Amino acid sequence: MADLFGDDPAPVKGDAPAKDAPLADRLRPRALADVIGQDHLTGEAGAIGRMVGAGKLSSMILWGPPGTGKTSIARLLADEVGMRFTSISAVFSGVADLKKAFAEAEKMAGAGQRTLLFVDEIHRFNRAQQDGFLPFVERGTVTLVGATTENPSFALNAALLSRAQVLILERLDHAALEALLVRAEELEGPLPLNEDARAALISSADGDGRFLLGQAETLYNAALPEPLDPAALGAFLQRRVAVYDKDRDGHYNLISALHKSLRGSDPQAALYYMARMLTAGEEPLYVLRRLVRFASEDIGLADPNALTQCLAAKQAYEFLGSPEGEVAIAQACLYLATAPKSNAAYNAQKASFRTAKETGSLMPPANILNAPTKLMKDIGYGEGYSYDHNTEEGFSGDNYWPDGMDPQVFYEPVERGFERKVKERIEYWNRLREGRS
Repeated sequence: MADLFGDDPAPVKGDAPAKDAPLADRLRPRALADVIGQDHLTGEAGAIGRMVGAGKLSSMILWGPPGTGKTSIARLLADEVGMRFTSISAVFSGVADLKKAFAEAEKMAGAGQRTLLFVDEIHRFNRAQQDGFLPFVERGTVTLVGATTENPSFALNAALLSRAQVLILERLDHAALEALLVRAEELEGPLPLNEDARAALISSADGDGRFLLGQAETLYNAALPEPLDPAALGAFLQRRVAVYDKDRDGHYNLISALHKSLRGSDPQAALYYMARMLTAGEEPLYVLRRLVRFASEDIGLADPNALTQCLAAKQAYEFLGSPEGEVAIAQACLYLATAPKSNAAYNAQKASFRTAKETGSLMPPANILNAPTKLMKDIGYGEGYSYDHNTEEGFSGDNYWPDGMDPQVFYEPVERGFERKVKERIEYWNRLREGRS
């Protein structure tokens, strides 16, 4: 039987889990309305809610972090529209398992029973195996629901992606995780935690509902005589948890303060908030993740070494551990605070992604397409390509945009730090391009 967010096949509606089953299993959702934290998909206005309302499912890829409900949603979808549910895991299955699943689906289709095929960790199938799904999805033999924690754009074939809708599950926020604990307490009684420790436990789950319920079950099984505070909770679970003080300025408030102090180029305040988090028991790797993000979002090419410094700090911390490795985190923090700032790369990424979604699958111009075969050469691939290194300036000025699409400007470097040089280069190339056009 499946747990609330689990990777095991979920039970048929009406089946009750055993009394000694894991807590997450006993709290599994019995209907889509019971799924926590994914209302943007399962609500009436969400993609899944609309499909269920219409009584017809399309193939889909559920993409999201662990413990967010992918498996449970898949089984509940089958229940909601009256489909037969079968599942395989790409970790444990091979070609023979796929053939068997497809053969059974074809047999059931002949009897008028549609099949929802759930494939967990679908990104672990190789490209040839992924291609094997295509004819069965196209014929409607199965409605494919794949689950993955990896970016589908990189992990799945384009052909498979074109036949399935990608739905993004969100990491469970504080309110969703709190709701899970409330359900647990309705079943098992109050958790042996004070208010601050409860908030720290939720923070330590990092959006993973299954992990949170596992930790809660550990606390219940221990039959603790007194409620724990954050420090005692961390010692009991052998896991560092962030302390939430009496003013309630905890995890998210402190990371916001750190980020904005870095952006405001105040190294003293940035060090203070970093120290507040680490001395309170925050996971150092969480702080490092935020520093790495800042290096690209708020500094970018104004100082390309910022990202290198942060990744080096992560490596140093993993090598040295605590407390010796924390000086490397402080060094990265200071580097970011004192570096020139630019969000040009961040803005460029957002703008380019937006345009890519709007323009769809426009073909690049033929002159810049590779032509490894005679047929491709015969139809014009690569014809007229200018090899930039053969020009005096190392710059041909060719057009690289799809036919019918005007050149776009996504990246606009600022007059700060290294980006000043980048801006000069781009302006130089633009002048050459204008002269040749």
